[in-house]
Amino acid sequence: MRLHALAARLPSQCAVCRAWPAQRVCDVCAARFAQPRARCETCALPLASGTRRCGACLRHPPALAACVAAVDYDYPWAGLLAEFKFQGDPGWAATLATLLRSTPWAEPLLEAAHLVLPVPLSRQRLRERGFNQSLLLARHLAPRKTDPGLLLRLRDTAAQSGLSRAQRLRNLQGVFAVEPLRSAQVLDRRIVLVDDVMTTGATLDAAAMALRHAGAQHVAALVVARTEVRS
Repeated sequence: MRLHALAARLPSQCAVCRAWPAQRVCDVCAARFAQPRARCETCALPLASGTRRCGACLRHPPALAACVAAVDYDYPWAGLLAEFKFQGDPGWAATLATLLRSTPWAEPLLEAAHLVLPVPLSRQRLRERGFNQSLLLARHLAPRKTDPGLLLRLRDTAAQSGLSRAQRLRNLQGVFAVEPLRSAQVLDRRIVLVDDVMTTGATLDAAAMALRHAGAQHVAALVVARTEVRS
Protein backbone atom coordinates (compact mmCIF):
# COMPACT_ATOMS: atom_id res chain seq x y z
CA MET A 1 0.00 0.00 0.00
CA ARG A 2 2.92 2.37 0.65
CA LEU A 3 3.97 2.07 -3.00
CA HIS A 4 0.42 2.94 -4.11
CA ALA A 5 0.39 5.98 -1.79
CA LEU A 6 3.72 7.16 -3.18
CA ALA A 7 2.54 6.66 -6.76
CA ALA A 8 -0.57 8.74 -6.08
CA ARG A 9 1.64 11.73 -5.18
CA LEU A 10 3.95 11.48 -8.17
CA PRO A 11 3.24 13.48 -11.35
CA SER A 12 1.46 11.46 -13.99
CA GLN A 13 -0.98 11.87 -16.84
CA CYS A 14 -4.36 13.29 -15.89
CA ALA A 15 -6.89 10.46 -16.20
CA VAL A 16 -9.51 12.86 -17.58
CA CYS A 17 -7.85 15.25 -20.06
CA ARG A 18 -4.57 13.31 -20.50
CA ALA A 19 -2.51 16.40 -19.72
CA TRP A 20 1.10 15.71 -18.73
CA PRO A 21 2.59 16.17 -16.21
CA ALA A 22 -0.27 16.29 -13.71
CA GLN A 23 -1.72 14.48 -10.73
CA ARG A 24 -4.21 11.69 -11.34
CA VAL A 25 -6.84 14.39 -11.85
CA CYS A 26 -5.35 17.74 -12.77
CA ASP A 27 -6.45 20.97 -11.08
CA VAL A 28 -8.27 22.15 -14.20
CA CYS A 29 -10.37 18.99 -14.46
CA ALA A 30 -11.05 18.94 -10.72
CA ALA A 31 -12.31 22.52 -10.92
CA ARG A 32 -14.40 21.75 -14.00
CA PHE A 33 -16.02 18.49 -12.91
CA ALA A 34 -16.25 18.92 -9.12
CA GLN A 35 -18.17 22.16 -8.74
CA PRO A 36 -20.04 22.33 -5.40
CA ARG A 37 -23.82 22.15 -5.71
CA ALA A 38 -26.81 22.39 -3.41
CA ARG A 39 -27.74 19.02 -1.94
CA CYS A 40 -30.16 17.56 0.60
CA GLU A 41 -28.41 17.77 3.95
CA THR A 42 -29.39 14.22 4.94
CA CYS A 43 -29.16 12.20 1.70
CA ALA A 44 -27.01 14.43 -0.58
CA LEU A 45 -29.42 14.39 -3.51
CA PRO A 46 -29.03 17.50 -5.71
CA LEU A 47 -31.60 20.16 -4.86
CA ALA A 48 -32.58 23.64 -5.91
CA SER A 49 -30.45 26.28 -4.21
CA GLY A 50 -31.88 27.35 -0.87
CA THR A 51 -33.61 24.03 -0.15
CA ARG A 52 -32.20 22.09 2.79
CA ARG A 53 -33.92 18.69 2.59
CA CYS A 54 -35.60 16.65 -0.12
CA GLY A 55 -39.23 15.53 0.12
CA ALA A 56 -38.31 11.91 0.80
CA CYS A 57 -36.16 12.83 3.80
CA LEU A 58 -38.87 15.14 5.12
CA ARG A 59 -41.46 12.35 4.88
CA HIS A 60 -39.19 9.59 6.15
CA PRO A 61 -36.15 11.01 8.02
CA PRO A 62 -33.14 8.71 7.57
CA ALA A 63 -30.92 7.45 10.37
CA LEU A 64 -28.19 9.73 9.04
CA ALA A 65 -28.13 13.19 10.61
CA ALA A 66 -26.09 14.57 7.71
CA CYS A 67 -24.58 13.41 4.43
CA VAL A 68 -21.99 15.12 2.24
CA ALA A 69 -21.13 14.05 -1.33
CA ALA A 70 -18.25 15.47 -3.31
CA VAL A 71 -19.58 14.91 -6.85
CA ASP A 72 -22.38 13.39 -8.88
CA TYR A 73 -21.93 9.81 -10.04
CA ASP A 74 -21.34 10.92 -13.60
CA TYR A 75 -18.52 11.56 -16.05
CA PRO A 76 -15.64 11.39 -15.27
CA TRP A 77 -16.06 10.18 -11.70
CA ALA A 78 -18.09 7.04 -12.47
CA GLY A 79 -15.27 5.66 -14.62
CA LEU A 80 -12.55 6.66 -12.17
CA LEU A 81 -14.39 5.06 -9.26
CA ALA A 82 -14.75 1.88 -11.30
CA GLU A 83 -10.97 1.85 -11.80
CA PHE A 84 -10.51 2.30 -8.07
CA LYS A 85 -12.97 -0.35 -6.97
CA PHE A 86 -13.19 -2.96 -9.71
CA GLN A 87 -9.83 -2.78 -11.50
CA GLY A 88 -7.63 -3.19 -8.44
CA ASP A 89 -6.18 0.31 -8.29
CA PRO A 90 -6.11 1.42 -4.62
CA GLY A 91 -3.82 4.28 -5.59
CA TRP A 92 -6.97 6.29 -6.36
CA ALA A 93 -7.77 6.56 -2.65
CA ALA A 94 -5.55 9.57 -1.97
CA THR A 95 -6.91 11.59 -4.91
CA LEU A 96 -10.55 10.82 -4.12
CA ALA A 97 -10.09 11.48 -0.40
CA THR A 98 -8.58 14.88 -1.18
CA LEU A 99 -11.55 15.65 -3.42
CA LEU A 100 -13.94 14.64 -0.63
CA ARG A 101 -12.13 16.55 2.11
CA SER A 102 -12.24 19.74 0.04
CA THR A 103 -16.04 19.51 -0.32
CA PRO A 104 -17.99 22.12 1.69
CA TRP A 105 -19.02 20.81 5.14
CA ALA A 106 -16.82 17.69 4.94
CA GLU A 107 -14.03 19.12 7.08
CA PRO A 108 -16.33 20.23 9.94
CA LEU A 109 -17.89 16.75 10.09
CA LEU A 110 -14.45 15.13 10.27
CA GLU A 111 -13.23 17.58 12.90
CA ALA A 112 -16.30 17.03 15.11
CA ALA A 113 -16.26 13.23 14.78
CA HIS A 114 -14.96 10.97 17.53
CA LEU A 115 -14.82 8.04 15.10
CA VAL A 116 -14.58 7.63 11.33
CA LEU A 117 -15.84 4.23 10.20
CA PRO A 118 -15.67 2.68 6.73
CA VAL A 119 -18.69 0.78 5.49
CA PRO A 120 -17.46 -2.82 5.83
CA LEU A 121 -17.41 -5.34 3.01
CA SER A 122 -18.41 -8.96 3.36
CA ARG A 123 -15.55 -11.45 3.62
CA GLN A 124 -16.36 -12.80 0.17
CA ARG A 125 -16.32 -9.35 -1.43
CA LEU A 126 -13.10 -8.46 0.38
CA ARG A 127 -11.41 -11.61 -0.91
CA GLU A 128 -12.56 -10.87 -4.46
CA ARG A 129 -11.45 -7.23 -4.42
CA GLY A 130 -8.38 -7.47 -2.23
CA PHE A 131 -9.12 -4.28 -0.30
CA ASN A 132 -12.01 -2.27 1.11
CA GLN A 133 -12.16 0.99 -0.85
CA SER A 134 -14.09 2.70 1.96
CA LEU A 135 -11.38 1.84 4.47
CA LEU A 136 -8.67 3.30 2.22
CA LEU A 137 -10.66 6.51 1.87
CA ALA A 138 -11.27 6.73 5.63
CA ARG A 139 -7.59 6.28 6.42
CA HIS A 140 -6.68 9.12 4.09
CA LEU A 141 -9.41 11.35 5.53
CA ALA A 142 -8.80 10.79 9.24
CA PRO A 143 -6.15 8.15 10.00
CA ARG A 144 -6.19 8.67 13.78
CA LYS A 145 -9.97 8.36 14.03
CA THR A 146 -10.49 5.47 11.63
CA ASP A 147 -11.50 2.15 13.18
CA PRO A 148 -12.06 -0.72 10.71
CA GLY A 149 -13.21 -3.28 13.26
CA LEU A 150 -15.96 -1.50 15.18
CA LEU A 151 -18.77 -1.77 12.62
CA LEU A 152 -19.30 -5.33 11.40
CA ARG A 153 -20.95 -6.75 8.32
CA LEU A 154 -22.55 -9.97 9.47
CA ARG A 155 -23.36 -11.52 6.10
CA ASP A 156 -23.16 -11.01 2.39
CA THR A 157 -26.23 -9.75 0.55
CA ALA A 158 -27.75 -10.40 -2.84
CA ALA A 159 -26.74 -7.95 -5.56
CA GLN A 160 -28.24 -4.53 -4.89
CA SER A 161 -28.23 -3.35 -8.49
CA GLY A 162 -31.70 -3.12 -9.98
CA LEU A 163 -33.44 -3.04 -6.60
CA SER A 164 -35.57 -0.15 -5.36
CA ARG A 165 -34.67 1.58 -2.12
CA ALA A 166 -37.39 -0.32 -0.24
CA GLN A 167 -36.08 -3.62 -1.62
CA ARG A 168 -32.51 -2.67 -0.71
CA LEU A 169 -33.57 -1.83 2.84
CA ARG A 170 -35.20 -5.25 3.19
CA ASN A 171 -32.09 -6.85 1.68
CA LEU A 172 -29.93 -5.13 4.31
CA GLN A 173 -31.96 -5.89 7.42
CA GLY A 174 -29.68 -7.29 10.11
CA VAL A 175 -26.56 -6.96 7.95
CA PHE A 176 -24.66 -4.48 10.16
CA ALA A 177 -23.87 -4.58 13.86
CA VAL A 178 -21.45 -3.01 16.30
CA GLU A 179 -18.74 -5.32 17.67
CA PRO A 180 -20.41 -6.53 20.90
CA LEU A 181 -17.25 -6.40 23.02
CA ARG A 182 -16.66 -2.77 22.01
CA SER A 183 -20.17 -1.33 22.05
CA ALA A 184 -19.25 1.09 24.85
CA GLN A 185 -16.97 2.90 22.38
CA VAL A 186 -20.02 3.93 20.34
CA LEU A 187 -22.13 5.26 23.23
CA ASP A 188 -22.72 9.02 22.93
CA ARG A 189 -20.11 9.30 20.17
CA ARG A 190 -20.25 11.40 17.02
CA ILE A 191 -19.50 9.10 14.09
CA VAL A 192 -18.81 9.65 10.39
CA LEU A 193 -19.38 6.79 7.95
CA VAL A 194 -17.32 6.73 4.75
CA ASP A 195 -18.26 5.11 1.44
CA ASP A 196 -17.35 5.58 -2.19
CA VAL A 197 -20.77 5.74 -3.90
CA MET A 198 -24.27 6.39 -2.55
CA THR A 199 -27.11 5.12 -4.73
CA THR A 200 -30.38 4.88 -2.84
CA GLY A 201 -28.81 5.44 0.56
CA ALA A 202 -30.06 2.09 1.89
CA THR A 203 -26.61 0.76 2.82
CA LEU A 204 -25.57 3.87 4.73
CA ASP A 205 -28.97 4.11 6.39
CA ALA A 206 -28.74 0.49 7.59
CA ALA A 207 -25.22 1.06 8.93
CA ALA A 208 -26.27 4.30 10.64
CA MET A 209 -29.26 2.56 12.21
CA ALA A 210 -27.00 -0.12 13.72
CA LEU A 211 -24.81 2.61 15.23
CA ARG A 212 -27.79 4.57 16.52
CA HIS A 213 -29.22 1.43 18.14
CA ALA A 214 -25.86 0.96 19.88
CA GLY A 215 -26.14 4.45 21.37
CA ALA A 216 -24.28 6.72 18.95
CA GLN A 217 -25.21 10.36 19.51
CA HIS A 218 -24.83 11.55 15.91
CA VAL A 219 -24.13 9.63 12.68
CA ALA A 220 -23.18 11.39 9.44
CA ALA A 221 -21.76 10.16 6.15
CA LEU A 222 -19.17 11.25 3.61
CA VAL A 223 -19.32 9.80 0.10
CA VAL A 224 -17.29 10.54 -2.99
CA ALA A 225 -20.19 10.32 -5.45
CA ARG A 226 -23.97 10.45 -5.31
CA THR A 227 -26.33 9.17 -7.96
CA GLU A 228 -29.11 11.55 -8.97
CA VAL A 229 -31.99 9.10 -8.73
CA ARG A 230 -33.50 7.77 -5.54
CA SER A 231 -36.24 5.22 -6.12
